Amino acid sequence: MGCVSALDVPLKKQLGAATAKVMAEHLDLHTVGDLLHHYPRRYAERGELTTLADLPLDEHVTVVARVADARVLTFNGAKGRGQRLEVTITDGSGRLQLVFFGKGVHKPHKELLPGTRAMFAGKVSVFNRKTQLAHPAYELLRGEDGGTAVDSWAGALIPIYPATTKLESWKIAKAVDAVLPAAADAADPLPPALREGRGLTGLPDALRKIHRPRTKADVAEARDRLKWDEAFVLQVALARRRFADTQLPATPRRPVPGGLQDAFDAKLPFTLTEGQEKVSKEIFDDLATEHPMHRLLQGEVGSGKTMVALRAMLAVVDAGGQAAMLAPTEVLAQQHHRSITEMMGELAEGGMLGGADQATKVVLLTGSMGAAARRQALLDLVTGEAGIVIGTHALIEDKVRFHDLGLVVVDEQHRFGVEQRDALRGKGKQPPHLLVMTATPIPRTVAMTVFGDLETSVLDQLPAGRSPIATHVVPAADKPHFLARAWERVREEVENGHQAYVVCPRIGDEEDDKRKAKEDDAEKRPPLAVLEVADQLARGPLAGLRVEVLHGRMAPDDKDAVMRRFAAGDADVLVATTVIEVGVNVPNATAMVIMDADRFGVSQLHQLRGRVGRGSAPGLCLLVTEMPEASPARQRLAAVASTLDGFELSRIDLEQRREGDVLGQAQSGVRSSLRMLAVIDDEEVIAAAREEAVAVVAADPGLEHLPELRTALDALLDKEREQYLEKG
Repeated sequence: MGCVSALDVPLKKQLGAATAKVMAEHLDLHTVGDLLHHYPRRYAERGELTTLADLPLDEHVTVVARVADARVLTFNGAKGRGQRLEVTITDGSGRLQLVFFGKGVHKPHKELLPGTRAMFAGKVSVFNRKTQLAHPAYELLRGEDGGTAVDSWAGALIPIYPATTKLESWKIAKAVDAVLPAAADAADPLPPALREGRGLTGLPDALRKIHRPRTKADVAEARDRLKWDEAFVLQVALARRRFADTQLPATPRRPVPGGLQDAFDAKLPFTLTEGQEKVSKEIFDDLATEHPMHRLLQGEVGSGKTMVALRAMLAVVDAGGQAAMLAPTEVLAQQHHRSITEMMGELAEGGMLGGADQATKVVLLTGSMGAAARRQALLDLVTGEAGIVIGTHALIEDKVRFHDLGLVVVDEQHRFGVEQRDALRGKGKQPPHLLVMTATPIPRTVAMTVFGDLETSVLDQLPAGRSPIATHVVPAADKPHFLARAWERVREEVENGHQAYVVCPRIGDEEDDKRKAKEDDAEKRPPLAVLEVADQLARGPLAGLRVEVLHGRMAPDDKDAVMRRFAAGDADVLVATTVIEVGVNVPNATAMVIMDADRFGVSQLHQLRGRVGRGSAPGLCLLVTEMPEASPARQRLAAVASTLDGFELSRIDLEQRREGDVLGQAQSGVRSSLRMLAVIDDEEVIAAAREEAVAVVAADPGLEHLPELRTALDALLDKEREQYLEKG
């Protein structure tokens, strides 16, 4: 990783300003250390024939192949002004045409003779139904000493680097050659005992072998070592955060027999699932300790997370504290407030006529509330009259004061940044306990990597009474009659007394259209919009049904009114954006049609689908798409249709998105710190690294005796990534 010395030298000092500028702008590489950690993506063997058979269209590729033939064609008169060189190359699996025009013809015409082997790089395009590279860059692969050492030459591994149109792979390789001697000064972040115990090679050796391997065994040895660097440094960062949290004081909140929580349990019309009982016990054990709980509660859509969180909140109220639930949107905050007050009944009517003896007040606090209601809510919080508050970011504002905040429940973790979490935690006399809920199931390794500072509880059982959901892909372009049938199915559900959702990717109001016009994309058509689709349905296939719309730019009161009408059964079909993605609970809604489903991610589709089948009638989810059958988008939709297992889907999602996104470079613009480690495939390395990290931090929390590890940690945890780690 990073360290003082030769690895921190700016690239412009080593490579010259022009090359360094391209590396900085296009590859985000600034120092010698950055370049040494820019690893080859794969290795071509000089004797190996790379496959031309399956070249990806419109992608920048590097291929190793032999020239089969070359010919110059003349056009626009014979003065050579209009010359075109066509070169056909082959690698045994397929053939590819290279084209050079004008003045660019002469050099390749002399060099690319039949039988010549070379590396070619360029963008794959199609012309006259033939795949081609226009004006590719190339590097001849010549034998040493006129071919005497052909054998060793043919066996050598050529590193193929992640490249850009401005800088081909072999130019990066030459730059690496220039800085590789500096690898000798690389300070090793792994403690010697760990390195020896795990039989790992030293860092300088690993860097030499990853860039200039002599054999495949060199590559394997280097990869094993470099994966450990990434896994271990990351796990040390998380272990230190967990350790720091255990040093904080917190007020223990022990359940009180015969209190609010017992009264609530007594009036439940069903028994808790085994999973809910087990997870509740884990949470109650944490709440009873003198250090703040930091727990991630992940569970399938509809597995009863809210019930578990509510029982924890009631236990805290029994112990004299207050609980706050933070929701990402107003729709969701209102929904939670409504469902929690309904579940609690008279227990939520503290201080009111008809309220039960043990009752508390449950208040809602959102940014768009009227001044009077807001004043009352703030007063109820500061006096302790309200035991439970449910709100949006409005809870974090300076004006909000609590009597004694004991527990913070964060719903849908990925919508909240570390700043918000900390601001809310700062409102307790001592740090409050923290429970984070997510309905996006996360594979175990990702949980260890991304939420490593939280203990994890999993709810994987669905409560009794949840119905199965059938999911089908509707290929609207190939089979338009399937779409017509989809609308018939919606009518049938409504005729049977049920309701339906129709989800669209876009709103379609003026602001939306302005934004769309600005985005200069060459898409054939913009994504389908709520307002247009609702209008077409109401006048066409769903004429006569009560169709309503819901989207994020409606006034909060209007949104709430629409949700209330839909929940009460006063609307048949709700055409909405993804504002209904989390938490919306209407047991009578049995069907969902997702338009342009290919524009949503796997976990988002799974979330949306979880809105149906919440009652006793089976659910139906139809994924409408115009993408062709062979496209990756259709494969993604087929995966969603094939399983209801969120953990399986999150795995598929992760494999398709690649790990970089998991550690947030998609969100934060930071290049992923994982260049070698694959979160899904390297489960064992991550688990082992976590164990080692915990032991190292327990023995030396400040890493006083491990300066190299401290340096590596500083390099990893630049400000942005540190925040991302904390956000999850």
